[in-house]
Amino acid sequence: MTDSEAAVTTNRWWRVVGGLCMNMALGTLYGWSVFVASLEKEFHWTRSQTSTTFTIAVSVFALSFILAGRLQDKLGPFWVSITGGVLVSLGFFLCAYTQSLGWLYVCFGVIGGLGNGFGYATPIPVMAKWFPDKRGLAVGLAVGGYGAGSAIFGPLSSKVLIPTYGWRTTFMILGAIFLLMTMIGAFLLKNPPANYRPADWTPPAAELNSAQDFTPMEVLGTSSFYFLWLAYALGASAGLMVISQLVPFARSQGISSELLATMTLVVAAFGNAGGRILSGWFSDSMGRLNVLRLMIGVSIVAMPALYQAGADTSLLYVMVFIVYWCYGTQLSVNASTTSDFWGTKNAGVNYGMLFTAWGVAGIIGPYIGAQLFDKFHNYQAAFYTGAALSVVALGSAFLAKRPPAKVPASA
Repeated sequence: MTDSEAAVTTNRWWRVVGGLCMNMALGTLYGWSVFVASLEKEFHWTRSQTSTTFTIAVSVFALSFILAGRLQDKLGPFWVSITGGVLVSLGFFLCAYTQSLGWLYVCFGVIGGLGNGFGYATPIPVMAKWFPDKRGLAVGLAVGGYGAGSAIFGPLSSKVLIPTYGWRTTFMILGAIFLLMTMIGAFLLKNPPANYRPADWTPPAAELNSAQDFTPMEVLGTSSFYFLWLAYALGASAGLMVISQLVPFARSQGISSELLATMTLVVAAFGNAGGRILSGWFSDSMGRLNVLRLMIGVSIVAMPALYQAGADTSLLYVMVFIVYWCYGTQLSVNASTTSDFWGTKNAGVNYGMLFTAWGVAGIIGPYIGAQLFDKFHNYQAAFYTGAALSVVALGSAFLAKRPPAKVPASA
């Protein structure tokens, strides 16, 4: 039996399980904050210094995604997934020996960022190829694991592992857990045979009549790429700008540490995961761009409303959930849209190019938010600026259209 035949005989939903295992381990990038207090206490580092670790990881993650996506398209998902899993675990293990900022920047920022780029590059193209009929749901489930990872391992680390074993041993324990999870994910993530279609499924007319399998250069030649990129960059920047200010904002409103931990590690994480999964599912029936535009539109209202919630804990939780939902939607629906617009053959590198928008957002969103606070000495400017950025993102999303069919070379 060939690998392709074996892949078909295995239920395709096991590929989703593989994507979940991979991304739940990788999603602890969002749980970085649980280590910050311990590191700052022991080494007397400033918040700006420790925050740089996350900025480096995000930058390396986004840039390495393009290379990893290209390798995934050429070599398949297995070895790229293995590489990502090993690098993430290695980064965590080495973090246990941290004695300097430079060491932390290299181990968590560079090595961990590379691991995220290689690991995250594989589930999305695999889901897109196995589930042309339920692409939004399948991709949403896979990337939803990334949002759910921090909801599971964040509280586990902050409430159990770090108090019991200390932050160094916690890094080692998590590294071992993640190695097991990513290896399981890597063995489950396999591509279907070429031109695979689920039984009794016929592509919709819009897909049959549209262009398929664009090369990266051809993608860059379409206006839809730039409109989607701008919407992605500004929408994610708006979300990350507000998200980066949530903890100090909540503290300024008198929210207790216990309620704050619940807000950041549970409410926010489940909002993030829910947006990725359910918005992806909705996009299968409502249309990718319709859902994307709707959620960006909701975020325009939700960000100022979050500021107005103030010390009202119940309302604050609701608005945090909605803001994270809208943010998570963009990570899910943009991934599915890439395969819809430009095909699945080069989905890894094509989405890698679009994903650079998230990398830019991860740098400028928190930076602008911090600068606005320093200038105005309140969080209103950041939250309302987030809404303004979302307005521009919404306009760009309305300009994005499915590209027309390519003209055959012989013509």
